Amino acid sequence: MTTSHDAARVQTAVGAGVTLVGVALAAGAVTIPSAAGYGGVGPNFLPWLVATVLVVCGVLMVREARTGGFRVLDEAPGSANGHWSSFVWVSAGMLANAALITTIGFILSCTLCYVLAVQGLRRANGQDAGHPRTMAVDLVTGAVIAAPVFWTFTKFLAISLPGLTNTGWI
Repeated sequence: MTTSHDAARVQTAVGAGVTLVGVALAAGAVTIPSAAGYGGVGPNFLPWLVATVLVVCGVLMVREARTGGFRVLDEAPGSANGHWSSFVWVSAGMLANAALITTIGFILSCTLCYVLAVQGLRRANGQDAGHPRTMAVDLVTGAVIAAPVFWTFTKFLAISLPGLTNTGWI
């Protein structure tokens, strides 16, 4: 059983970690050119926005932890031990995405990543993940998420993502 002092120390570390991630993102955003593009917003706008929000949230988390700890916390769901086979499923999805994105394109590699990651999450939650209908729903859902992201980035934001064909639609 952890004491409130131990919990406050862990919560402070989490807040400090979030703050450091925000600071690191801000350090990276400094290297991005700020020339305004379409709509007067440059390519460094979103990294700066995310960095600022992370730093603010991290500082507030540290303050919360140091003034009594995170309040109104529910008991953590799930098992006390990690579900290693699920970790392997999620990791396989991320690694497959990284390995295949330039070969099979953004949409298919992200769809595969989604299917494998959801398999791991379903298995960790004790759900029937291997059923063909469940797999089909996950496959369609992954494609329904990945395709609009691909089109938004390539067609509207003019950011090059690897496609399966040279048409720019797949």
